[in-house]
Amino acid sequence: MAMSQLKTTIGHGVDDIPSTPGKFKPEKSSPFFFNRLRWYTSLSKLTLWFFLSLVLLLFLFFASPSSSPPRHHLNGGAWGGHEWERRVRLSARVRSTNKAGHTVLVTGAAGFVGTHVSMALRRRGDGVLGLDNFNDYYDPSLKRARQKLLERSGIFVVEGDINDEALLRKLFDVVAFTHVMHLAAQAGVRYAMKNPKSYINSNIAGLVNLLEVCKSAVPQPAIVWASSSSVYGLNSKVPFSENDRTDQPASLYAATKKAGEEITHTYNHIYGLSITGLRFFTVYGPWGRPDMAYFFFTKDMLKRKQITVFEGPNHSTVARDFTYIDDIVKGCLGALDTAKKSTGAGGKKKGPAQYRIFNLGNTSPVSVNDLVSILEKHLKVKANKKIMPLPRNGDVQFTHANITLAQRELGYKPTTDLHTGLKKFVRWYLSYYLGSKKKTSSW
Repeated sequence: MAMSQLKTTIGHGVDDIPSTPGKFKPEKSSPFFFNRLRWYTSLSKLTLWFFLSLVLLLFLFFASPSSSPPRHHLNGGAWGGHEWERRVRLSARVRSTNKAGHTVLVTGAAGFVGTHVSMALRRRGDGVLGLDNFNDYYDPSLKRARQKLLERSGIFVVEGDINDEALLRKLFDVVAFTHVMHLAAQAGVRYAMKNPKSYINSNIAGLVNLLEVCKSAVPQPAIVWASSSSVYGLNSKVPFSENDRTDQPASLYAATKKAGEEITHTYNHIYGLSITGLRFFTVYGPWGRPDMAYFFFTKDMLKRKQITVFEGPNHSTVARDFTYIDDIVKGCLGALDTAKKSTGAGGKKKGPAQYRIFNLGNTSPVSVNDLVSILEKHLKVKANKKIMPLPRNGDVQFTHANITLAQRELGYKPTTDLHTGLKKFVRWYLSYYLGSKKKTSSW
């Protein structure tokens, strides 16, 4: 039935309802007549509502600006859109004073090492874009404070996760990164016993996701990433050298970092990615991680709380090769500057690519007891120590780096001893936690 016929029917009464020639025409009073009338009325209402809904949908579609891409939400943040892309490009732009500078994506940029490395890159004129998921492994407010430092230097930190493939591909679409400084990871040895999946998710799955995006990028970036001295595990030969065995991890964290070294070697071999792994040795300093011993010792000593100091078998010493953050930064920048270009394009290898692993340590292991003594001096507080045997939670008794290779290839030379480094850390800690948080000395 045509729409005009329906309108005529509704407007002029039941006598005008057309009948089909040769068919029975019901009387006005018959039940069939009224059933058919109700059917025509319902159909007309349905048609009207469908028509109005269609008009509304078309209006909303054409009224929406087609030039504005959708924004994607992740972890409370959002990415996408013209303003977001403008900030990404501006942050990643090499400063005119450094025409030969790098364009670097720094993952874990709001982390301890990530913040210091990002600031150092920016100071010399490199283009820097940060990426961080601001997880709550430790107090996120400290990460937000670091983010503010970066933003004041013109570094935009994108809030997102390295497992978000769409986000990573978008970043590489917007910026042609020459280098990736991959520092995002689930850190800590002991936490792995509480939340093992977080290590697999970040240190393995996240790394693979990043490598997948990098291998397909045009051009492929050179990659420098943070491994760990933990890969030496139960190795008893000291000092640790890069060619020593690393097949006896003492913790899940160490196992994931060792897996990362094998995975990066595979992507280097198959796809031509230039990759440099850095084995950090117990990094400390201002803006450090609250889960590190020197950090929570300081916190508890100031509150006159008892601290637990571990010792090895038969009261033997537990020692670490403590490395000051500024020395680690120098090693990271040296690795970036000496990294050769990747040889692949669009996921296809065109020739052999550079693959390296370096120790970044201080070469001077210090016992935990000596660490406490130095803190006592700088804090002017006597520690209340509880001596306990080293538990079976993944901690090893000692670490000691052989840095000969890094000295030769990167020009790496640590210059800060533990006394000097802890003095700088304590000054920052007192300013940040006990003084005005607006004071951000120590850069």
